[in-house]
Amino acid sequence: MTSVTPSQFRDQQRTYIAAAQREPVEITSRGAGRRAVVVSPEFYDRAVAALEDLADALAAAEARAEQELRVSHEDLRRELGI
Repeated sequence: MTSVTPSQFRDQQRTYIAAAQREPVEITSRGAGRRAVVVSPEFYDRAVAALEDLADALAAAEARAEQELRVSHEDLRRELGI
């Protein structure tokens, strides 16, 4: 990953945006550490899709774990006396 200061990025923005098409470009400040990461639109789209897929999988697993005991239709009718 390429790492640059904000002033380097500002001075050579076109170069670093081109570099971000190949690998993430990290913008760092001495006192604040990592300030931003520039990535290609394709990388961003893949990352968001992966996070959404993970969230869906976790929600599905949680829903399966929360299933209550199921009662058959016949058992319910018998229990209710109908």
